[in-house]
Amino acid sequence: MFHYTVETTKSVQQVIHDLEQSLKAHKFGILWSLDLTSTLQSKGVDYTKPYHILEVCNPVKAKEVLNEADVVGYFLPCKIAVYEDGGTTKIGLPKPTVLMEMVDRPSLAPIAKEVEQALTDAIQEAK
Repeated sequence: MFHYTVETTKSVQQVIHDLEQSLKAHKFGILWSLDLTSTLQSKGVDYTKPYHILEVCNPVKAKEVLNEADVVGYFLPCKIAVYEDGGTTKIGLPKPTVLMEMVDRPSLAPIAKEVEQALTDAIQEAK
């Protein structure tokens, strides 16, 4: 499976707040937060499901992977989606380990595994 997704009973806004705190504890920061619902609505699209995309980064890890392969920048920063689905809030991300497999650079696997573990731990703590 290419993604890691969990469910919570918390609101989307509460999850985003809690994620910010748990990500900091794992040396990640939120670089940008997109309220996709509002953005689509501002473009005249009738979309009402709460959906946010957070772009997160650990600058030290980003430098490590970029030093190995410039094309890894295509995957940066890491993305975490927080959205409502059927009355439940979901938190998910594309797995860095799966993304790095596409680069075909075995030296990236341990870094991707470390990043993925930190992000999934942060998500678990926030849920």
